[in-house]
Amino acid sequence: MRIAFMSWRDLANDLAGGAEIFVDRLAVELLSMGHDVMLLCGGPVGPRPYRVVETGGTYSQYVRAPIVHHRVAKDWDLLVDTENGIPFFSPLWRRGPILACVYHVHSEQWDQRFSPAVAAVGRFAESRVMPLVYRRTPFMAISSSTASALEGIGINKSRIHVLQAGVDPPSPDLCERSAEPLFVCLGRLVPHKRVDLLLRAWNRVRPVTKGKLLVVGDGPDRKALEALAGEGVEFTGRVGDDEKWKILSRAWALIHPAHHEGWGIVIIEAAEVGTPAVGFDVPGVRDAIVDDVSGLLVASEDALVREWIEIAQNRPLLDRLSDGARRHGSHFGWDQVARDFSDIAQGIVGSAAKFRR
Repeated sequence: MRIAFMSWRDLANDLAGGAEIFVDRLAVELLSMGHDVMLLCGGPVGPRPYRVVETGGTYSQYVRAPIVHHRVAKDWDLLVDTENGIPFFSPLWRRGPILACVYHVHSEQWDQRFSPAVAAVGRFAESRVMPLVYRRTPFMAISSSTASALEGIGINKSRIHVLQAGVDPPSPDLCERSAEPLFVCLGRLVPHKRVDLLLRAWNRVRPVTKGKLLVVGDGPDRKALEALAGEGVEFTGRVGDDEKWKILSRAWALIHPAHHEGWGIVIIEAAEVGTPAVGFDVPGVRDAIVDDVSGLLVASEDALVREWIEIAQNRPLLDRLSDGARRHGSHFGWDQVARDFSDIAQGIVGSAAKFRR
């Protein structure tokens, strides 16, 4: 098949995160299976094994995307329209098969990042306009939580496919668990990741556990968060893959305070090297953490502090969760994700062809 992805960003963007990793890894695997793959997205873009076509800037791409699509991908078998809050509304301008890919429904995130007026427009577009425009379009959600959220805004369950993301294999150059307590938070430094909450909790945890907290990643909130950080906190900025794996393998636990996720890729990456996670029982995070097996789910900031201290002081618990995390993390290869996606895509393209006949 010829499969075109339409997305907000490329991995070359400084703000790229799990959504961009998902498209890139899936595209690479599909290419290796013999499919033609193209990515249409806002700039900046970088070289990839597949063709990348820049569609404009952060917001101008929503105007230019239909024009670019008609120029380079109009006759391709499938358009994967990835929704990042504001959809591309491709059913209004594409006549061929479409698969809408949703990482998470943004809900409260609108208020966290935008003014009340802009947030209201974004929330209305996502929760009211998008279900109407895409009312005949199949959807792909990357977690069961996202699928449930889509049902909550009116997408019929029969049109939703669930395809969980994969994870990259860890570097062979791993480290032993740190002798001293070491905890890590890994991800973009943006409001819904709630790193401010993490820093507050750490101020209560550290007097009991001692040790260090590494905040790995970058983003617009970094300076403000560094100003909030207490003793024992180190901000590393973005790190390369080899360094990421070393940090995760040394850590006693990944602490993941996000308000929601589409699918917690970093949680599974930590699990691959036997590092359990402590996170909130919220969409996306609860899909990635198997409670009391590969990590711990909590319901409040006080519970986060309590379980964080417990995992640091209870070595049998830490060892048991570490073993469970390693088993859980071994199930998420990108090759299987690509095969499952190919089955979904072939079903959509085949159904469209039957309908045309």
